[in-house]
Amino acid sequence: MIKIRFLAALAATALLATSPAIAQTAASTAAPKVIGQPQQPRVVPSMIVLNAKGAKLGGGKLVLDGVSPNAIIFADRPVRSAGHALTSHLLEEWSGNDSFAKTPPNATVSVLMKAKAAVVDAVVVLKSPKLEGDKLTFDVDVLEGDLAGGDGAASVFMDIINLPLSARRTSHRGAWYHGAN
Repeated sequence: MIKIRFLAALAATALLATSPAIAQTAASTAAPKVIGQPQQPRVVPSMIVLNAKGAKLGGGKLVLDGVSPNAIIFADRPVRSAGHALTSHLLEEWSGNDSFAKTPPNATVSVLMKAKAAVVDAVVVLKSPKLEGDKLTFDVDVLEGDLAGGDGAASVFMDIINLPLSARRTSHRGAWYHGAN
C-alpha cells in the first residue's frame, strides 16, 4: 500500500512539474498583444550628438578625445523620437558621392571650463573624420567662436540638413526612425 501511495505521489509531482511547460506552449502560440495603432517605421530628419571627454580646436582640426562609442540621434517636433548609433557607423555618412563628404554638416562644439563652471562654444563645418581608438579628428572650417579655456567634457551637436534621405546610411541600421508612439 505504501508503494502505491509513493507511486501516486510521484506521478502527481511529475504532472504538476510539466503543467507550466504545457501552459507556456499554449501561450506561445497566441497572437502578440498590440497596444496603440501599429505604424510602419520611417526615417525622419534628425540631429546628432557626439560626446567626448574633451575637445581641442586649432590648425583647421577638431580633436575629440575619449569620444563615446555611441552617438545620440533625436528628432524634434512633431515626431519626438530618439535612438543611438555607433559612432563608427555614423562616420560612414562621410563616404560616397551623395554624402556629408559632398555637403559637410555644421556643428556646434561645446566644451566645459572646469574652473569657471562655464562653457566655451565654436560653430564649425565638419569634414573628413578619422577615428583612431577613442580619438576622433575632423578637418574643420571654423565659422565662429573658439574652444580656448575648454578643459572638460565636450559635446558636438550636428545637423543633417542637405543630406539626401537616400544617403543616410546610418538610418538603414534603424537609428533614425519613427515608429508607433
